[in-house]
Amino acid sequence: MKTDSPFAIYDPMLANTSAEIESCFAVMQELRPELQDKEAFVAQMERQKKEGYLLFYLRDEEEVGACMGFRIFETLAWGKILYIDDLITRKKSRKKGLAKRLLDYAIQQGSSEKCAEIHLDSGYQRHDAHRLYLNCGFKLLCHHFSLTIS
Repeated sequence: MKTDSPFAIYDPMLANTSAEIESCFAVMQELRPELQDKEAFVAQMERQKKEGYLLFYLRDEEEVGACMGFRIFETLAWGKILYIDDLITRKKSRKKGLAKRLLDYAIQQGSSEKCAEIHLDSGYQRHDAHRLYLNCGFKLLCHHFSLTIS
């Protein structure tokens, strides 16, 4: 794929094998610092894959530079949607268009799967990510509430 960017950005690759999933660990850990065990991460990704989760990644030189995980499902509130669980660019790979490429890919996949919308949640502190989402046409429509069950 040719882009106007001076950086080599290719089509996202699906992390199918344990080795491919493991190669995404360091990047995902930047988004989710509570992840400490690589084997546990791979096992959880394998469980989530059985529920429809797809993990995509882009390389930046010789390593994974960005990751995105999403799933497609239906709700009464929104109909058929693509939900982005995870989207992160490794700190040293930022400002190269990798997250935008992954987001464009999600939009393309949502469209080809005839999804009505794309949804995601993002932490309050992720201002650069929010700027990207807003620039891509996302709207801030609701608050997300959660309750920890002990």
